[in-house]
Amino acid sequence: MTITTCIFDAYGTLFDVTAAARAAAAEPGREALAALWPRLAEEWRRKQLEYSWLRAVMGRHADFWTVTADALDWALEAAGLDDAGLRDRLLALYRELAAYPEVPGVLGVLKERGLAAAILSNGSPDMLAAAARSAGIGGLLDAVLSVESAGVFKPDARVYALVAERFGCGRHEVLFVSANGWDAAGAAAYGFRTVWVNRARLPVDRLPARPHHVVADLNPIPDLARS
Repeated sequence: MTITTCIFDAYGTLFDVTAAARAAAAEPGREALAALWPRLAEEWRRKQLEYSWLRAVMGRHADFWTVTADALDWALEAAGLDDAGLRDRLLALYRELAAYPEVPGVLGVLKERGLAAAILSNGSPDMLAAAARSAGIGGLLDAVLSVESAGVFKPDARVYALVAERFGCGRHEVLFVSANGWDAAGAAAYGFRTVWVNRARLPVDRLPARPHHVVADLNPIPDLARS
């Protein structure tokens, strides 16, 4: 099996989804957020994913920016933070999330080796463009694919099918990389070779398919693609 195409999830995989809350908490006058930002970041992310799954099941799709804002509203209310200015600031920071430190180097190695590299994300096109631009990795990507082209969120098979539509590759030629265990499982069930970036060292999800590789960060990806 020869891998020709490396596909990366965006949020939590390339971009640090806790960065917005962490950065806002460090700003002057944000003492209330500073006391609980890790909890807020965790609940914001959890609701963001739950809303994407529930909308897919209900057939009520909305773009990921809407889902992200709805999830933040829930998390802010749960934390007792009724602050419109804070809400606006967190959403602005979410459009400029920092990439994990190893991301540029890993993408650079893949490019040097002649492998295609792309994002496949629940994110809306404008969100993804802003994040890639802010992180300075746009020039290292061959494509940025959004679920908006399929009209449904992952792990629906129609999302993973966008890869072949763009690159004309077989499923066996794709190495799919995600920090979301359920996403890696969904891609494995679809037929991709998959890597779960398990930064939090969580148990493997009990789903019909499992990731082929489990790693702690993105550094092993070039070697896994070559092997």
